Amino acid sequence: MAVKVLVVDDSGFFRRRVSEILSSDTTIQVVGTATNGKEAIEQALALKPDVITMDYEMPMMDGITAVRHIMQRCPTPVLMFSSLTHEGARVTLDALDAGAVDFLPKNFEDISRNPDKVKQMLCEKVHSISRSNRRSTGFAAAPVATLAAPASGALRTPAPSAGAARPAPARPPAGAFTHQAPAPAAHSSPAPKRKAYKLVAIGTSTGGPVALQRVLTQLPANFPAPIVLIQHMPAAFTKAFAERLDKLCRISVKEAEDGDILRPGLALLAPGGKQMMVDGRGAVKILPGDERLNYKPCVDITFGSAAKSYGDKVLAVVLTGMGADGREGARLLKQGGSHIWAQDEASCVIYGMPMAIVKANLADAVYSLDDIGRHLVEACL
Repeated sequence: MAVKVLVVDDSGFFRRRVSEILSSDTTIQVVGTATNGKEAIEQALALKPDVITMDYEMPMMDGITAVRHIMQRCPTPVLMFSSLTHEGARVTLDALDAGAVDFLPKNFEDISRNPDKVKQMLCEKVHSISRSNRRSTGFAAAPVATLAAPASGALRTPAPSAGAARPAPARPPAGAFTHQAPAPAAHSSPAPKRKAYKLVAIGTSTGGPVALQRVLTQLPANFPAPIVLIQHMPAAFTKAFAERLDKLCRISVKEAEDGDILRPGLALLAPGGKQMMVDGRGAVKILPGDERLNYKPCVDITFGSAAKSYGDKVLAVVLTGMGADGREGARLLKQGGSHIWAQDEASCVIYGMPMAIVKANLADAVYSLDDIGRHLVEACL
């Protein structure tokens, strides 16, 4: 059965081009188009598409507001189009906050210059998020009124000084990813035993921004292990994402730079478009992205360097995402005696990367997303 798609954009040119690209795939059917957020809500209710592609800057009602209403009234996987700028990154993160599953850069030049590449990327994204858990994870959005976009500057409060305790927020702060309450897992591994880990390494892709926030906001400021984060994300987005996490978490979070030193209570996010490695001296190396690799950053690269540098003293966690990135790096970690956790299927947006870990018999434990942060504290404190 074809995947039914609703295309939403105020640009007639972009609507036509996206519709043409999707319709060229015989397994995808464009069932309708909309020119603004208000029309998008009406069409979503009437047509019940499997996937919605959404622009964010539109008249009458912007895409983020539309996503919030759609998630409230008829939860549907949404693929956002975004610009590759810092502001585009901020808006895209707000869209994920509102309930969008994934995003693609909105680049008119690529559409005309590399049509085959654009077709492959767009159609693959549509197929993958059509199989996401957006409808099946017990989604329960907060009332629309409580999910208003953060006011300008809401996420720009000064970060605490290094080592300062960060009080836990009493309620989700502005800009926090508050949507998608996953259904309880059918089963879960036993609570972990404590070990003196020298590094916690977390890899993720689609659904990762939400998942990482859910995990990291559970960690105390005195979390004793250094953390590295590998999230599949464009170069323009990782700095904004790290800044957002830093404002919301009690630990410190920053985009990794070459020469950064691993330290307890600090999470370093791999920069988009590059590769991140760690060495035995506790330093981070940032290398140019290799065009031969599909992912920049790549979970396998970081996990592999951790296996070489830290032997059996690594706790690696693989969260929601498409594909199998992380599996081979996890295999190296496992061979060295380190421990691997995977997110369970019920709480994943896309059960791809964790499934690859489980099917390869590399997982020492499988946990629901809401339990992972708590278990990290139990394992490391």
